[in-house]
Amino acid sequence: MAGLSQRMVALGTARSEIREAFAFAQQRIAQVGAQQVEDFSLGNPSVPAPDLVRQTAQALLAEMDPVKLHGYTPAQGDAQVRAALAEDLNRRFGTDYTGDCLYLTCGAAGALCCALSALGCPGDEFITFAPYFPEYKVFVESAGGTLVEVPARLEDFQIDFPALEAALNERTKAVLINSPNNPTGAVYSAATIERLAELLQEKSQAYGHRIYLISDEPYREIVYSDTPLPWVPDYYDHTLVCYSYSKSLSLPGQRMGYVLVPQSVEDFPLLYAALGGAGRALGYVCAPSLFQFVAQRCTGVTADLSIYRQNRDTLLTALRGMGYSCAQPEGAFYLFPQTPEPDAGAFCAKARELDLILVPGDSFGCGGHVRISYCVQPELIQRALPKFEKLARMYGLM
Repeated sequence: MAGLSQRMVALGTARSEIREAFAFAQQRIAQVGAQQVEDFSLGNPSVPAPDLVRQTAQALLAEMDPVKLHGYTPAQGDAQVRAALAEDLNRRFGTDYTGDCLYLTCGAAGALCCALSALGCPGDEFITFAPYFPEYKVFVESAGGTLVEVPARLEDFQIDFPALEAALNERTKAVLINSPNNPTGAVYSAATIERLAELLQEKSQAYGHRIYLISDEPYREIVYSDTPLPWVPDYYDHTLVCYSYSKSLSLPGQRMGYVLVPQSVEDFPLLYAALGGAGRALGYVCAPSLFQFVAQRCTGVTADLSIYRQNRDTLLTALRGMGYSCAQPEGAFYLFPQTPEPDAGAFCAKARELDLILVPGDSFGCGGHVRISYCVQPELIQRALPKFEKLARMYGLM
């Protein structure tokens, strides 16, 4: 239709494999009942938010001046909230951030959009590693950049450094990493981050301009190894960290997150100002005020995340026992097994015939795989196992 942005029409009508699978699951639940459908489509936490979140919200509603509680905060977030969140990071990571290093956003999506828009100039390239969260492409292109996909090593979904080095060039503005990863659950070690930092430093010098590193960390607290997750800014000064409370506090619908800009980032004052400009241009006036204050009082707290390890172990052991091939995830709450036929969409279609709802890996930039989001109740996994076994027998895996 004349007069409309054709790009926005295309985005609005484009098929999202994740949302389409979820919509199909809801349709089938309405038809046959929730006990007959096993939906592994969305990364929607199944554990409730901590009691402290409810208690804090109730206390704020009862005690705080409603004009302040429900009113606008400064665009970058309330100063006392930002100071409290910075101090929490300092306690955890031995840093010296101030509240002025934080720009509060509407979730990790808002954080990424602001960070990419603050950095992006026409012709810029942003590198990420496939498989990756599909919205990265939308976010990067909306910021005027081009997303460059570098395939990860399929055996463990770690960074393929020769492939990364081949992709880096004079147009590279930033590398975007996601650890723990959606959709694979892969976690980058300190050695990996150190090697990445050294490569970016080398290439920044070679090209005569800074290559930034954007670390997307909504799953930071969901790790299964006893080895601490590396704090990326410790390894590379020019790192922006994007975070969300959606997973750690089980608050995806409240849209609360931030961008952290360490003082070590090149042109810190200008970059922070650019974040504010991006928020202004994108219409993100401020993060939800009530949940800014909730986050302030809930620093250091998480939901009960132990169920995700239990679900991972149950599902991974069972699928491998049925003959499926799957790298072991060390974080987040996703499995990304290979499909027993090259066409992951066809495999998912057969699964749907059993009311088993999965998402093909093609939309994540990695065909021949399927994403299984196991942030579900354990009983749903137990109900699903006979269906996975039936599929395995159909394909001759057992």
